[in-house]
Amino acid sequence: MRLSGQVLILDADDTLWENNVVFERVIDDYLDWIAHPTLDRAAVRGILDDIERANAVTHGYGTKVFLHSLAECFEKLNSRPATSAERDRIEELAAALIHHEIELIPGVAETLDELGSRHELMLLTKGDQEEQQRKIDASGVAHHFREVHIVPEKDVEVYRGLAAARMLAPESTWMIGNSPKSDIRPARAAGMNAVFIPNAHTWVLEHDELDDADERVLRLGTFTELLHHF
Repeated sequence: MRLSGQVLILDADDTLWENNVVFERVIDDYLDWIAHPTLDRAAVRGILDDIERANAVTHGYGTKVFLHSLAECFEKLNSRPATSAERDRIEELAAALIHHEIELIPGVAETLDELGSRHELMLLTKGDQEEQQRKIDASGVAHHFREVHIVPEKDVEVYRGLAAARMLAPESTWMIGNSPKSDIRPARAAGMNAVFIPNAHTWVLEHDELDDADERVLRLGTFTELLHHF
């Protein structure tokens, strides 16, 4: 059965285009460069994850915060501030984040085109305003969405506020994304339906448990499968 006349709110990073895989490549290069004498890669990555988790709360998301976290991790591991040359090296490692081209996930453009003919589409993404807008502009898919919302965080209050401001009916509103933490759980807590489309490269800090018995969470394997349901 395919639904019609729904409001579909879509996530951006790692739902419409690949994003975190670029960060993961930078982290791999960073771990190679650090080459800590006593800690293995998994231990160093655990320290970096903890630092990123704390910085996300106080500073938000995006490339600038990520660079700050890499420098902070270096200082924690070496018990000293990074030198100017070492900071330059960290920035060189992360240069790919600034210059990489947006890579749409296969089938996204065609799927959005068809979905937009039957449903109202909205975009909801979190992160640095300027950085996220740049990615949206470069993606070439912004015209599919009636509204685009860039927020510092995606929590239940954001979803409730959006639903109230736009008078969205929860039973016909769906949040579609790859993150259990930011897309699925808070949308469901706000009373919306949700579609979970996993991405193999989803950021570890976006992982969370989902209720397998929740019948209002649709689980799909690929973005194009949305056309079988909507």
